[in-house]
Amino acid sequence: MSPSLITLLLTGLASLVVVLTRMRMVKEGRAAGRAAVSRWLVDVHTVGGVLAVVLWVAMFVVGDRRLGAAALPLWWATVVAGLLILVRWLPARGRHSSGPVADAWGDGPGLSILAHVGLLVGVLVFSVYLLLDQIP
Repeated sequence: MSPSLITLLLTGLASLVVVLTRMRMVKEGRAAGRAAVSRWLVDVHTVGGVLAVVLWVAMFVVGDRRLGAAALPLWWATVVAGLLILVRWLPARGRHSSGPVADAWGDGPGLSILAHVGLLVGVLVFSVYLLLDQIP
């Protein structure tokens, strides 16, 4: 597979992570996990991710690597926000701690870990390909 095709497939998966995280975190009541997550953090994840996707796809359409260079910091901000969102699954200790809140998406953090670690790997690939001049 060519680096461009790999990058486009990873872009689609990254877009899915951004959209599904938004859907899961901004619903009625509290999102799954042990700790509440700031709405601001979810907004950073969503806005950064959407802008990164738009610039990244525009880079392929226009063929201007500067758009990709502008998208990389947004990708990294999205990754950091996503990994911070995972903090909600850390075990709580103490006399008054309770178990994790469940939702219809799954029984634990598996889906979130897969999505956000996958996003981290994808952004690493984006960065390497862009730095090595493998994509437009």
